[in-house]
Amino acid sequence: MNSLFVIAPYKYEGMWVFDDPAVGLSKEPFIAGIDTMIDKVVASIPDADKGFRAIFSAAQFPGSRFELKWPGAESGGNWYYSDQFKMEGWLCPALLKYFSRAPGEIYVKVEPKG
Repeated sequence: MNSLFVIAPYKYEGMWVFDDPAVGLSKEPFIAGIDTMIDKVVASIPDADKGFRAIFSAAQFPGSRFELKWPGAESGGNWYYSDQFKMEGWLCPALLKYFSRAPGEIYVKVEPKG
């Protein structure tokens, strides 16, 4: 099993989404606060709305700059809290395409594509 995962979110119809054919996802949206966190983490990436790379893991790794902590589950998905942004966001059940269960922490690195 991979310990690092990579997706390339982009804006579609005004929403942050991503595709991952390897796990059967197409235009999977980020909602309920995660979209707002994305706006904040990509503010310095030119043309991020056209796509950026997000590397994530349940374990801290070199270059990870953002940490999300799990406070609980709701509606089949999981809430995560960011100390950096002092806010929560909800990740839908698609999270379980990458992890066997919701991890206690998720570490993220974002960077331009290409």
